[in-house]
Amino acid sequence: MVFEEKTLRCRDCGQDFLFTAGEQEFYSTHGLQNDPSRCPQCRVTHRHSRKTDASRPREMHTVTCADCGAETQVPFEPTEGRPVFCRECYTKQKKPV
Repeated sequence: MVFEEKTLRCRDCGQDFLFTAGEQEFYSTHGLQNDPSRCPQCRVTHRHSRKTDASRPREMHTVTCADCGAETQVPFEPTEGRPVFCRECYTKQKKPV
């Protein structure tokens, strides 16, 4: 397959950037089907922001287990009307009986 350079527009900064034949070949050999939507600089910035978010400690919420009544912490904001379980009760809920 012959690849030709393409000019694409970055979805973040709006600048045009070149998607080279070599990059297209790399995408093809790695099974990537979509063209990049960000320019190289915005890709680096986006990748860095994801790593920064992942390294930030999770906000924990104290809840009461709907099964055993124990107080526990979960890494999500509980939704009213939906049960929340401690780790042990959640594991029991997942196992088929």
